[in-house]
Amino acid sequence: MEDISTYTALVTPQHANKPKFMAMLSAVAGCFVNHQNLLESLPDAFDIDQAIGAQLDAVGEWVGLARSVKVPIDNVYFAWDTAGVGWDEGAWKRPSDPAAGLVLLDDTSYRLLLRAKIGANHWDGSMEDSVSILQDIFLPSGLTPVLTDNQDMSMTISLSGYQISALSRALIVGGYIPVRPVGVEVDFVIHIYDLLLNGTFELDGSQTLDGIR
Repeated sequence: MEDISTYTALVTPQHANKPKFMAMLSAVAGCFVNHQNLLESLPDAFDIDQAIGAQLDAVGEWVGLARSVKVPIDNVYFAWDTAGVGWDEGAWKRPSDPAAGLVLLDDTSYRLLLRAKIGANHWDGSMEDSVSILQDIFLPSGLTPVLTDNQDMSMTISLSGYQISALSRALIVGGYIPVRPVGVEVDFVIHIYDLLLNGTFELDGSQTLDGIR
């Protein structure tokens, strides 16, 4: 990041002791320094992994995907006494959200779909490229994808991880991930590990003492 002192330090001793001159120079240099710092901050502000709110909406415009969904998504709002939408799983209901279902995605879920849209835009249609794209989509969310070609015009995408929000699960199961060839059916299978208080976890009856399989 640029700083005004970078330029004022270049002033010769003959003029460096002139307060008015240095004040004028600092004011002029400050305009260019601020603009330079703003320009340097833009890549991070609109990076898909760091952008939030309006910046993420701008990324969506470039990619070609809006934050809103056409059909309200039900059963994703946070609730203490409902399985699957508890703490860190359910979506918080905002004042503008309808009671019947969610229509505007939060940043985390929107980012998941943006990654999928970007991957689909660059996909060459091959199975090899599919694996790479699925990893780019799901690994940042803590999910490990495994793609299986069933050799019958269908494929299975298995996702394994420690946690997934109810909204992300609904988007995945609802077919919002567009990485599939035309005419090929996709079946998503989601495996979530259960973390235990003593540091172990169980999956299909298996256990470890250190929490690492």
